[in-house]
Amino acid sequence: MKDKISLNNMISKYKFIILYGIFGVLTTVINIAAYGVLYEILNISNIVSTIISWIIAVVFAFVTNKIWVFESKCFDNKLLLSELKKFFGCRIATGILDLGIMFIGVDVLGGPALILKTISNLLVIVLNYVMSKFIVFGEKGKI
Repeated sequence: MKDKISLNNMISKYKFIILYGIFGVLTTVINIAAYGVLYEILNISNIVSTIISWIIAVVFAFVTNKIWVFESKCFDNKLLLSELKKFFGCRIATGILDLGIMFIGVDVLGGPALILKTISNLLVIVLNYVMSKFIVFGEKGKI
């Protein structure tokens, strides 16, 4: 019985991070799947496919983060638009950071691409979580 209570306490304590991780994985799958359909099946250019799949993934991430991760249940048009602008702004910022890290690390300095991409993605994930928590949806729960 103690183990069950302990597990429930852990799940409750880390609920935001667990949900963020689950929806983060789903967002990544949606991004890759949308890109695959657009680029491989519909023969849309690489850049356009990348942009469209990023938009689809960010919209999915916004909805899931708003409703389930950060439990921002207000759908007042003014608040919703404000959250949407902040969310996309933060995601654009971390997207640019990712591009910058990869360009400087790989193209300029000749570093190992996969290692740098992994480090960059970890940084982007943490920054997206923190910005969503404190800037976009307001402070709820604990990190």
